[in-house]
Amino acid sequence: MREKEVKVALIDNSIDTSIYNPQEHWKPYLRVEWDSFKATKSHFPDLNRDYTHLILTGSEASIIERENWVYEEIEVVQDAVEKGLSILGSCYGHQLLAFALLGSASVQRCAQPEVGWIPVQIKVENELLGKKRSAFSFSSHFDEVVNLSDAFLVLASSKDCQIQAFQLKKRPIWGIQIHPEINISNAQILLKKFISLNLETKPFFEKALKSVPKGSGLIRRIVKSFLVPREIE
Repeated sequence: MREKEVKVALIDNSIDTSIYNPQEHWKPYLRVEWDSFKATKSHFPDLNRDYTHLILTGSEASIIERENWVYEEIEVVQDAVEKGLSILGSCYGHQLLAFALLGSASVQRCAQPEVGWIPVQIKVENELLGKKRSAFSFSSHFDEVVNLSDAFLVLASSKDCQIQAFQLKKRPIWGIQIHPEINISNAQILLKKFISLNLETKPFFEKALKSVPKGSGLIRRIVKSFLVPREIE
């Protein structure tokens, strides 16, 4: 085991970057060497090339309706877990991480989707999110993680989503359902773009855009805690 210099592989799960571009949202916070990979094009990192950290981004896709690239990504994630990389999944990436570790029973449609700025209860003091408290963050999801095994610790929840964040116990592997990397102005732009698509979900985005935005700056705490050098194989 040895400590290696931090090098991040960011797997971009977006479908249409003119609508949602995860790299633009994450870039301001990644003050380390990083490379991006486009999952929908089956472009994935070679984990034998000194990567120490893996970020799985959000997506317009649903984890319930899976195309071939999703299964390819699951294999990459499983390999990263085996190799001892630090892993952070956000929103869709949070769901895909749970699916990769536990299978299809770990994800489902939301009974109540969360779109907009929501209060999240940090249930236990932890390395990634810090002290127990309530914090606001932007969120946009219609699927959720459920049925975690005893190998996982639930770190945060909200009124409509019991598993807002989790950690694989004793491993630097985390999932967060929220989008703390999307700041208020970018979130408002994103909501307007989703509204312009005239999808069935349009009322959720319209309601969120009319709401008062609230942020807690969680992203800085999350990135600082996640991007620390750790011993890996």
